[in-house]
Amino acid sequence: MRRIGDHAVVLGAGMAGLLAARVLSDGYGRVTILERDPLPGTAGDRRGVPQGRHAHLLVPRGTEILDELFPGLLDELAAGGVPVVRDLAEVRFAPVGRPLNLRGRPAGPFICQASRPYLEGCVRTRVRAEPTVSIVDRCEVVGLGTDPAGDRVTGVRVVRAGVDAEEFVDADLVIDATGRGSRTPNWLAAIGYDRPPEEKLTIQLKYATRHLRRRPGALGGAKVIGIGAEPGRPTGLVMFAQEDDRWILTAFGYDGHHPPIDPEGFVAFIEAIAPPDVFAVVRDAEPLDGIVGHRFPANVRRRYDRLRRFPAGLLVIGDAACSTNPAYALGMSVAAVQAAVLREALAGGDRGLDRRFLRAAAKPAGVAWQLAVGGDLALPSVPGPRPLPGRVLNAYVARVQAAAEHDPVIAERLLRVVSLQDPPTRMFRPSTAVPVLLRSLRRPLAAPVDVGAVNTPGTGPCA
Repeated sequence: MRRIGDHAVVLGAGMAGLLAARVLSDGYGRVTILERDPLPGTAGDRRGVPQGRHAHLLVPRGTEILDELFPGLLDELAAGGVPVVRDLAEVRFAPVGRPLNLRGRPAGPFICQASRPYLEGCVRTRVRAEPTVSIVDRCEVVGLGTDPAGDRVTGVRVVRAGVDAEEFVDADLVIDATGRGSRTPNWLAAIGYDRPPEEKLTIQLKYATRHLRRRPGALGGAKVIGIGAEPGRPTGLVMFAQEDDRWILTAFGYDGHHPPIDPEGFVAFIEAIAPPDVFAVVRDAEPLDGIVGHRFPANVRRRYDRLRRFPAGLLVIGDAACSTNPAYALGMSVAAVQAAVLREALAGGDRGLDRRFLRAAAKPAGVAWQLAVGGDLALPSVPGPRPLPGRVLNAYVARVQAAAEHDPVIAERLLRVVSLQDPPTRMFRPSTAVPVLLRSLRRPLAAPVDVGAVNTPGTGPCA
């Protein structure tokens, strides 16, 4: 990539910020990451990422991009004890209570199961090793600076820990990767621009997590268990192996159906969701820590791509632009896809970079939004508008999921869509739509099967 500018500043040292910084290092003489929190030396929880203690998965498309940006990192993670899924027979996944038939389907590229703090720590170490990148923690950004005409962002105003006075950090480009709590809408208003239009779906989700050590050989070799919410049961869980020979168990529920954080209530909540063999593993496992909870009130999407006026020298990436229900495990992978989009946008140079990136980045965000909001609105307990096109789409998706219980080819195609490897339009191609519709004519849509009845060890990945 040709040189674009002297100095780029990234706000936020989470996954979106780290990936953006890695891409920027190819086009700018210096890249500075500014982070409000004190950063741990390697892996560790931090205040600005409270959701980091809960289940995170890097789905295959995110894994692909991570390996492109940091060659060899995924092999290092696997060699260091991070479990990976290379065969979909190791995945037991039941969206809306319908177990996908994934027997014998390859997982390549694999699913990375590192905990969020561990993965972020490893990526941060790689980024720190870039000779042109520096990370400054305990540094809060309080506003943007612009040129006299207000047409271009020229840097940020910051306050460092222990220093009372503001200082100004010059930049040719500023990228906001501060996550869901981004203040860019307010900063734009302060320099004379409109706030972005905002789309929002309130879901009042709460999730609760603890780590376990299970007995060896349990679950017949499965490494990932996922049971989604369904109409009539707006609850679910995910459980999978992580580094240090431990498993993470996260249970979630929508408004009025939240998981308790006391041990007895938590186990009872799991029992109402999990198949018998999965519950037996949870019941008999050794708890490694206490139960922690977290609330996620709403899906939020800020449409920077729809603003008529936007200053040059400023971009927004990751959850700062689009934050979706974490139960769908899309956040880190969308940030990775947008980092790849940033790399493509930078190839066109500085002129028009903001428009070029914001419009292109809106596409993967839109896919995540469609998957998460469409899934949430399939639950009657989630309030929100359900126009006719959306109802028709959800009816078709329900038939795809019903077919995927029995057809491993359709199951794999569905999983590739929800893993961001293929666009949702893939599910409407004749090779998928025809067998789905023919099957629905032969077998009218029935209620989801009892996942406990079919999900016994040795019968394949059907949870």
